Amino acid sequence: MKNVIILCLLCISVSAFADSPEGKGLKYVKSNYDFETTVNRVRSVLEHNGMRIPIVIDHAAAAQSVGLELPPTTLIIFGNPKVGTPLMKCQRSVAIDLPQKFLVYEDSSGSVLLAYNDPKYQGVRHKLKQCRDVLKNISNTLASFATAATK
Repeated sequence: MKNVIILCLLCISVSAFADSPEGKGLKYVKSNYDFETTVNRVRSVLEHNGMRIPIVIDHAAAAQSVGLELPPTTLIIFGNPKVGTPLMKCQRSVAIDLPQKFLVYEDSSGSVLLAYNDPKYQGVRHKLKQCRDVLKNISNTLASFATAATK
């Protein structure tokens, strides 16, 4: 019964998140472009800035492959060891949140959003007090990437 309750609470929170750009520890940017253009712009901005993109997950295609429907939803996983390694040296647990991710998705109204983890929240989560400057730089960089890709 406990697992069912947890699962139901998770469903409620995911449902609330899907159409409402609210969520602790997440940043959202509304795109001025359609879904495919936004995904391509994100990839281009990241590559232009020296980020490695080891994985791109098309969640909608994965859902379709098992006979389910999901609006356009793509997760782009990216990073740079020069940036992530200093964070992991501060607190190894931050590795669970690395590499960085951008989620591009279309909400129920047809708007395209880009969501990503807020580095300040990760700093609190992993107690990265000694890495405040690194987190600030990462926060500014992610925001500039998100803006460049969506505006």
